[in-house]
Amino acid sequence: MNRTARVIRDLFLTALIFLFLGLVVVRLDVRNSEAPSGQARVVDGDTLVMGGQRIRLVGIDAPELRQVCERDGQPWACGRAAKDHLEALIGEDRAACAADGSDRYGRLLAICLIRDLDLNAAMVGSGYAVAFGAYEAEEEMAKRNRLGLWAGTFDAPHTWRRTHGGMDELPHMPTGTLRIMLSRLGDWIAGIWND
Repeated sequence: MNRTARVIRDLFLTALIFLFLGLVVVRLDVRNSEAPSGQARVVDGDTLVMGGQRIRLVGIDAPELRQVCERDGQPWACGRAAKDHLEALIGEDRAACAADGSDRYGRLLAICLIRDLDLNAAMVGSGYAVAFGAYEAEEEMAKRNRLGLWAGTFDAPHTWRRTHGGMDELPHMPTGTLRIMLSRLGDWIAGIWND
């Protein structure tokens, strides 16, 4: 292949890659604008409904409503306690959420705030949810202080769902993971072209 043909091919591929990346960024921006704000209804310890839309708090996993854990050698309705704790955090305030895509069940994956309080981090930090792709530092603090779930014994929520016929899901990717992967892909492609 002569030099002119390679230059034309490289320009064409570059234009296609930029078009693809532009479409991805636009799609990500649309997803980020999809998350509603307003009064939230708590479904369970990691799911809200706002404006008729189900929102899954990204990066965390709370016990299911029917899940029972153990505390001081006694059964403890930890799923109900997680829901109650999230309701107490929200109170009568309005939530503002930033979406990070959707899960396979159609729920928006979002980080939600009440005033300046990150609800996702607060649920893990208080021990009423576990880290599920993010918030590992908050989980370590809750474990150390034996807060919430960590004050007793429990099955991880995803394990409990699997053994009780609930919805199966994988840990969530932290915010910005797709953008980081696309950036690395662009660096890799640039490295190939420079060779």
